[in-house]
Amino acid sequence: MSRYYILDTPMLLRSLFFPEEDYTPGPKNSFDLMVPVDKEREIAVSCRFYMENKDWPWILYFHGNGEVVSDYDHIAPLYHREKLNLVVSDYRGYGASSGRPTFAGLIKDAHFVLKSVKKELSAREYPDNLFLMGRSMGSIPALELARHYPKDLKGLIIESGFVCATRLVKHLRLPSSRLDLEGLEAECIEKAGNISLPTLIIHGQYDNLVPLQEARDLLTYLGSTQKELLVIPGAEHNNIMFMDEQQYFQALGKFCYSF
Repeated sequence: MSRYYILDTPMLLRSLFFPEEDYTPGPKNSFDLMVPVDKEREIAVSCRFYMENKDWPWILYFHGNGEVVSDYDHIAPLYHREKLNLVVSDYRGYGASSGRPTFAGLIKDAHFVLKSVKKELSAREYPDNLFLMGRSMGSIPALELARHYPKDLKGLIIESGFVCATRLVKHLRLPSSRLDLEGLEAECIEKAGNISLPTLIIHGQYDNLVPLQEARDLLTYLGSTQKELLVIPGAEHNNIMFMDEQQYFQALGKFCYSF
């Protein structure tokens, strides 16, 4: 069991999660899937599939904090431009999902999401060509799944992420004096060291929320023999995708068609 539950204090949850409800219908080329993550409490997490061509690779994307699935309705075509299909997962309390977000839930639910996404792709007879991507807070579930399901995934992409949320707690100077941050961080570093998937890390040069050093540290910790770091010049945390849109998306396309 992951030690991430130690961060589930009222203060940290209020400071690090910003859930927002959203029930915006998807565009014509999309479909939604509700993934049960706690049947006893009737909690489900929403996912949206953006399919342009069934023969293209798929990216299972865990978005950043303060985002919801429908934010990607207008971004998905940029993935399609690089011949990539996209499926975006929300978290508890985000979008059409029920429940409240916690770090323990973020870890636990990711396993259900991956299994349900793979089952849905198989049921629709889409090729099993799945990559994993996590942006910012989404790096937590992405790293978790990359560690446990290397045979089910083609590669890992981390954008504006970190090896462990303890780094974010320390950077923002949030109250944590009684928490075993060192123990959790050691667990996360060990997890990264056991990830063997080919990995692309993308980070903004001037990211003030998650400093560039976090990307460099993650690159060092990862056990993969095929890993690279792309730094987007001039980019900050929330404009990285569009600071150099061509470089960003071409890097994704090149990576996903290399494995």
